[in-house]
Amino acid sequence: MSTVPLPPLGPTEQRERASSRPLRLRWLGTVPYHEAHALQHGLFTHGRDDWLLLLEHPHVYTLGASASTEHVLVDPASVGAELVPTDRGGDVTYHGPGQLVGYPILTVPGKRGGGMADTVAYVRSVEQLVIDTLASLGLTDVGRLRDYPGVWVEPNSSAPRKIAAIGVRLTRGRSMHGFALNVAPDMAMFGHIVPCGIADKAVTSLAEEGIDASMAEVVDVLAQHAIARWAPDGRPVERADVVWRSPRAGDDDLAPFSRGEGAGTPVRRAADHGPDEPGAAPVAPPPLVEGPPETAVAGPSLRLRGRLAEAGVAGGLAVRDRKPDWLRAPVRLGPGVRRLEQTVRDLGLVTVCEEAGCPNRSECWGDDGTATFMINGERCTRACGFCLVDTRRPEPLDPTEPDRVAEAVARMGLGFAVVTTVARDDLPDEGAAAMAATVAAIHARTPGVQVEVLISDCRGRRDALDTIFASRPEVLNHNVETVPRLQRAVRPSAGYARSLSVLARAKDAGLVTKSGLVVGMGETDDEVAATLADLAGVGVDIVTIGQYLRPTSHHLPVHRWVTPAQFDEYRRAGESMGLAHVESSPLTRSSYHARQASAAAGTAVEDTRVTA
Repeated sequence: MSTVPLPPLGPTEQRERASSRPLRLRWLGTVPYHEAHALQHGLFTHGRDDWLLLLEHPHVYTLGASASTEHVLVDPASVGAELVPTDRGGDVTYHGPGQLVGYPILTVPGKRGGGMADTVAYVRSVEQLVIDTLASLGLTDVGRLRDYPGVWVEPNSSAPRKIAAIGVRLTRGRSMHGFALNVAPDMAMFGHIVPCGIADKAVTSLAEEGIDASMAEVVDVLAQHAIARWAPDGRPVERADVVWRSPRAGDDDLAPFSRGEGAGTPVRRAADHGPDEPGAAPVAPPPLVEGPPETAVAGPSLRLRGRLAEAGVAGGLAVRDRKPDWLRAPVRLGPGVRRLEQTVRDLGLVTVCEEAGCPNRSECWGDDGTATFMINGERCTRACGFCLVDTRRPEPLDPTEPDRVAEAVARMGLGFAVVTTVARDDLPDEGAAAMAATVAAIHARTPGVQVEVLISDCRGRRDALDTIFASRPEVLNHNVETVPRLQRAVRPSAGYARSLSVLARAKDAGLVTKSGLVVGMGETDDEVAATLADLAGVGVDIVTIGQYLRPTSHHLPVHRWVTPAQFDEYRRAGESMGLAHVESSPLTRSSYHARQASAAAGTAVEDTRVTA
């Protein structure tokens, strides 16, 4: 089953919905260009609200639809940049650190109430947003230069200088791409191209013009002007930011196993093992403690506590605090549990049910006869702050694993199988080929079985993701895990925009998509709603929401117990945003009631097709 994009709104519907359609502002940090493009495309295709994505890119040169390759003067790789063709208008331009990029994904009003968007008026609106922002920051002699799109400093002088490039795409009344405002980038990067194809005019930045403003200050000012311009008359506005931080050497996208760390606490090898030996046992140094001396227990590392502080999370429930009654899962030890357990042992398989300490194991193994198989070994190359999975250096892949999983599915007589994976940032293909082989093996061994895969982000690599997509699992699950503000504290080797881009690309590949959140780690209910809106915006079909349960004292503290009534509110909010199915309860986990959720989502999708 797959979804189809809803038809664009007509002019009458545009006017009727203009006053109630939310404007959702997102500061996303540093995002590779291809990930931001996939996210844009997802929101453009599936989103019914308006978004303004604000971010920085790593060094990249982009070629617009009318670009000339002659305007790229060097091999981009020689200066540490990518070269990417894209579907906006204009010529070649540069994006990089220190440049604020804005991507408005808006429903653009038509000309004089008609159906075709007024492109000229929209470009003028984007330019004016930047002009107003610069004026508020103290740069007043800025404006437009006849016959040259963008925003210029001293446009009426003999030496106008371009400070912001504009490049947009409008299709079916929706916008993509946007503007790039030079705050304090490396200006030498512009010397390797003919910026925007204009050879006789200079490029400048706020810093070059003597305006000392941080990126955070510029974002705040621009966001206020965007609200005034695109959300007038009390229209709903929502803003969600990933945590602002200064880059730290070696700490951007490095897998924790490479840093010698476990989940929330540094890990060292036992003295009788070498640092790279797979049999080495983790040995923790003396940990931090929580609580008074007479009841003190080991606590999270300084690194983890620092990330929580950056995200504005302080305190939390004590490790020994009693859980509410609604979080006490009944234990069932019937023959179904023992039979499935024996099958897993006989075939030498690993389940995330056991590795992650899932509270629903006995229910799923006993009542449903289902389990979530974990492939690519049992050691993860990341150390998410909430996860119990082993984070020692991973061992080589077992080429027989896909067939053994398929055999287990057949023996258990499953009609719906769930397969997840540890992150394998150490492998050239991120473990994608093994996941695809497992899906193929299950389909070949037991035709008709539906397969749900729960994948890592594959570090955003398109080739790895395409390998998994091509295996055609019936459901593609990738979890965002938490709200934007807490991403760095909860899963420091991942990224919010990257996860949304993975889901957007999976939806674009025609797959049923699924994602999940864990709550109780310091987020607010409004932030949960904002995240659900983003998931709905990129076309996600199924979402799971469950309570965080702290697996050890080294992990993130539980900040609050979320009530069953609030979980019901999350479900209603998500489904009102267009999510086909939301599985939301205190004990919900990613694979909880996976078969039932898939069936419910399929029915909802079909109903949408009939009524659309």
